[in-house]
Amino acid sequence: MREYIPVLLFLLVAFGFAAGTIALSSIIVPLRRNAVKNSAYECGVVPMGDARQRVAIKFYLVAVLFILFDIEAVFLYPWAVAFRQLGLYGLVEMALFIVVLFIGYVYLLKKRALEWE
Repeated sequence: MREYIPVLLFLLVAFGFAAGTIALSSIIVPLRRNAVKNSAYECGVVPMGDARQRVAIKFYLVAVLFILFDIEAVFLYPWAVAFRQLGLYGLVEMALFIVVLFIGYVYLLKKRALEWE
């Protein structure tokens, strides 16, 4: 039980620092509310319309495809590091992996999944 005392002390100091900083900033900083401070800030552009509008499915499709191909590209790094140890077997396996990726990419191009309309 004694080995947890430093951890508990650290947590107490961390929460105390967080609470003290918030309390001190609310005491020191004066509240001057006005319309400009209370307005929504989005890169200097005045917001218009509803934030809950429909978005085209193409945005989600491109995002999912990006993540899919990005994650598959991450598999190339461990293979490149262990290339010499894997030998010809590793080269053939990675060639098959790249072929499958290429077939998927050609399929997406034929389905026109990456084109904007």
